[in-house]
Amino acid sequence: MNHDLSTLIQSILPADQEAMARAQARQAQLTKPAGALGDLEALSVRLAGVFGTPTPHPRGVAVIVAAGDHGAALDGVSAYPPEVTPMMVMNFLADTPCGAGGAAVNAIARTVGAQVYVMDAGVNADLPDHPQLHRHAVRRGTRNLRVTAAMTREETETLVLAGAALARQAIADGADVLIPGEMGIGNTTPAAAITARLLNADPAAVTGRGTGVDDRTLAHKVEVIKEALERTGTTDPLDVLAEFGGYEIAAMLGVMLQAAANRRAVILDGFVEGSAALVGVALAPHLREYLFPAGECAEIGHAAQLRHLGLTPMFRLGLRLGEGTGGVLAAPLLLSAAATLREMRTFEEAGVPT
Repeated sequence: MNHDLSTLIQSILPADQEAMARAQARQAQLTKPAGALGDLEALSVRLAGVFGTPTPHPRGVAVIVAAGDHGAALDGVSAYPPEVTPMMVMNFLADTPCGAGGAAVNAIARTVGAQVYVMDAGVNADLPDHPQLHRHAVRRGTRNLRVTAAMTREETETLVLAGAALARQAIADGADVLIPGEMGIGNTTPAAAITARLLNADPAAVTGRGTGVDDRTLAHKVEVIKEALERTGTTDPLDVLAEFGGYEIAAMLGVMLQAAANRRAVILDGFVEGSAALVGVALAPHLREYLFPAGECAEIGHAAQLRHLGLTPMFRLGLRLGEGTGGVLAAPLLLSAAATLREMRTFEEAGVPT
C-alpha cells in the first residue's frame, strides 16, 4: 500500500467517547420531554463524538462531485449512453441565471448554502478548461470489470489520494461537513459488484435498476456482475475496489478518509457512495463513526449496505439520482441536530422546574 495512503488510514481515530457522554448528559437536561427530538438527539450526540466537544458547532458544508466513466457501460448495463457523463460535468459547471451549475446538486446546494467542488476523476472525454474543474484523471474511464480489473492498484490508490487532497482543500475553505458525490454512467454496476463481494451477497440481491433499466437489462446487469465476481476471489478491500470499482468511487473513498482523519462529519448520499464506505470501513473501522447516511435510496442494495455498517438513514424519499443530492438535502438536518444540543437551554439554565 502507498505510504501516504497507509498513513492516512492509520490517522483515523475513534470518536471522542467523553464528549459523547457529556453530550448525552446535556441532552437529558434540555428544555423538552426526553426523546422529543427523535433521531436528532442521537445525531447530535454522534456529532459531539466527531468534533470532540459536547456542544458541536459544524458550519461550512461542501459536496465533492467526482465524475468518471466505466468500461462496463459498454456492456449495456445502463439506460443512458456514456456520453452523458461529460455532458453532466459541464452542467455542474455551467453558468445559469441562478448561479454556477445547472444540475440538481447545484440547485439544492445553492438553497442550503453548500459549496460544490467538481472533480474529473476519469471521464472519457476532452473536457474544456474551467476554473472550477479539478482534474485528477489518470485514465479515460475504467476497463470493463466483466473481463479484467477495472483499475490497477496504483491507479486506485492515486485516485483515493486525489479525493483526500480535494477534501483537504474543502476543509481549508471552511467545510466541517463533507459530502462525497458522484457522476458516472453505469456506476451502480461496480457499486453492486463491490457490495456483493464485501457483503458476500448474491449479486441479484444487491443490484438495482440504476438509471431505470427494464427487467431484461437488469437481468443482464446481474450476469455481468456475476462474471466479474467469478474472475477473482479477492476480498482485500483495496483490491476489491480496483477489480470492480471506479475512479470516482476511489475518489469518494479518499474524501471520506480525509474527512475522518480531520475529525469532520461525512454525509453519505446513496448506493454508490455506500460502496465506497464499505471499502473504507473495511480499511479503517473507526471511519464508520464519522459517517451519517442521508436517506435510504431506491437501489435495493443500499439497505444491505446500511445494515452492514450499522447506520440509520435520516429519511426515505426514493432518491436515486446520485451527485450527492441526498447528502446536501440532509445537511440542514445534521446542522440542526448540532444546534439543538448547543443552543437550547437546560431546565436549570432556563429556570424551569422539572
